Order: sequence, then structure tokens, then C-alpha cells
Amino acid sequence: MKNIKVIFMGTTDFGVPALESLIAARYEVVAAICQPDRPNKRGKKIEMLPLKTKALELGIPVLQPENIKEPQFIDQLKRFAADIFIVAAYGQILSKEILAIPVYGALNIHGSLLPEYRGAAPIQWAIIDGRAKTGVTIMQMAEGMDTGDMLAKAECPITETTTFFSLYRDLSVLGAALLIETVKNLIEGSLTPEPQNDALATYAQKILKDTGHINWTKSSREILFLINGTDPVPGAHAVYRDQKIKCFLPEIIAWEGLEKPGTIVIASDRSGLAVKTRDGALKIGSVQAPGKKRMETTVFLRGKKMETGTVLN
Repeated sequence: MKNIKVIFMGTTDFGVPALESLIAARYEVVAAICQPDRPNKRGKKIEMLPLKTKALELGIPVLQPENIKEPQFIDQLKRFAADIFIVAAYGQILSKEILAIPVYGALNIHGSLLPEYRGAAPIQWAIIDGRAKTGVTIMQMAEGMDTGDMLAKAECPITETTTFFSLYRDLSVLGAALLIETVKNLIEGSLTPEPQNDALATYAQKILKDTGHINWTKSSREILFLINGTDPVPGAHAVYRDQKIKCFLPEIIAWEGLEKPGTIVIASDRSGLAVKTRDGALKIGSVQAPGKKRMETTVFLRGKKMETGTVLN
């Protein structure tokens, strides 16, 4: 088999295992295309993005166009004479002209079992919606938003302890292994692309800060998956006496009291924190107050008293 030249497009650490796997499989990654470096949350220090950091560590040239569709940059892409583009959480839309450059097209590692959860936040919403499983799809990119033909899929279970962080990590590793197998099969001509059924498509809208605002009138199970699906960011939160408290590590417990949903039913540095829901209660394993670090609830309650009977908003 001839030497295959790859251009890798990614920004977050989701694509890092895939990039490492391509190098390990002896593909020639001729360039990494990343989003420009941005200031950190305080708007001061410029932070190098994870994919760029890994690419430089591996000796791969890094390019960071503000707009990948600029004609001059497209000409630069063409000069690399890459056989295939690999895209993983890059963050810019590729034009038809860009998609047509490589011989084998552009492959995207998408964090869902397409056509479900197209869009910006497929991993979070699969958890929030209480799905029993999700997975990764390797697709041949097209002009639409995650609409290209599917080349391969791999599944991953979701449990009551699965968080966005843990699932993100698992899917990035799963996607890397699936990518290597898929690229090999694509080059050998042994793949049969499967068109997506648009009638079955769902969309995973962007996660906003208010997405994590807990509605305690929902079931314990619904709230548990909301908390897990937004852990660690943006974090699910409740309001205690005008203070926003982020909640993590939920556990469903039996509770037969008739308190109003949102009522604190347990609050001590020994027993932790539990809040009434529509059909029971949730024990909260760790919390984070504004400007403070995340900590175990029992530790938090040693320094901050929370009154049972208080209703969280």
C-alpha cells in the first residue's frame, strides 16, 4: 500500500487519541489544522489548545486559520497533496471545495450513533435524555451538518454514573480505534457507505449555562441524567438563598415524604445533602459554590450550613 498522506483537523482533546493512533499506524500526517489560540476565561493569558499541543509534540506542522474557507488557505491545503482529511471536533464548517480536495474525502469522528444527535453537543444530550447507549460514527463528510454517509459505528453504554467527562473520554478512545479500522477499509475499497435516514435525525443543540438549571419537579432519574450530562461543564445548578450551587455525583434514594420538590430533606456533614424530587429524592455527592472549588458535600457542609426544609429554586 502506498504511503497515505493525512491532514488532521481538530481543536479539543477529543481528537488527540485519533491523532496518536494515526501516527502509531504509520500514516503520514502532513499537517494539523486547529482553531486559533484564544484567551483563557479571564481574557488574559493565551492558551494553546489541546490538539495543537499534541501535534507539536509529535512534530506535526500546525496551521490555525481564522477562516478555513479563505481562498488563499484553500490553495495552501491543496499544496499538501493529502490523500484524506480526518476531522474531530474542529469547529469550522468545511466547504464543498475543501471536501473535494483529498482523494478519499474527509472523514469525521462524530460522538453519536447517527443520524441521532447531529450537531454541537451529541455526547451531553445522549446522557441528559437518559439513553441507554450512544457511540461514535465515522462518516464521509458532506456539506450539511453531520449529514454524510456513515462508514462505521461503535456503541458505548450509558449508566447512572456516566458523566459527560467520562463518556467524552471513552468515545474519544473508541473513535480512534474505529477510525484506524475504517481508514484501512476505505483505502482497500471494502466499505459500503450507508446513507443516513433524515427522517430519523435528531439535533443536539448547544449546551448553555441555563441548560443545567435543575427543575426539581422532574423525576429523580431525569435530574440525575441532567446533572451527569453537564458534569463538569457547565454543571447543573440549583439556587440556595440567592446563591447558585452546582451539583454533582447524584444518587437516587427512596423518600416517601410529602415535601415540595426542591426541598432539602437531608443536610449534614455526616449524611451529606439530599433534595426532594417529584418521585423521591436525590443525594448529591459533591457541590461547588461560586468562586470555590468543587468538593464533597460532607466537607462543604462543615463550612456552610444548609437548612433542611429550605426549598431550592
